[in-house]
Amino acid sequence: MALLDTVLDGVAATPGVTAAALLDGVTGLSYAEQGDARSAQDAQETAHLVTTHLNRAGFEGELETIVITTTSHHHVTTRVDRQGDPLLLFALVDRHRTNITWALRDLAEHTGRLLG
Repeated sequence: MALLDTVLDGVAATPGVTAAALLDGVTGLSYAEQGDARSAQDAQETAHLVTTHLNRAGFEGELETIVITTTSHHHVTTRVDRQGDPLLLFALVDRHRTNITWALRDLAEHTGRLLG
């Protein structure tokens, strides 16, 4: 778990990120959290629904990232493939304090640290 906590510390240090969580991609079980990560509770179910509907629509390939935007936040869920079940990296990003493009770039770097 030390690696997970270290990665989440880096995610939480990303400008504008107010909460983060690492979740089991199948069950939604939270392995580690930073900040008020209540928003992450439905990230696994959302990823499953999006994947199911994209597959029904004929899209191929694995889900990579979902960004849901509200008036105050971006809810970012990124799939992290690994041996066994995938992980989901969730981040709650304050819309008014950051640029989503930069936040996505930083989150991709942290995701890479989970794999390497």
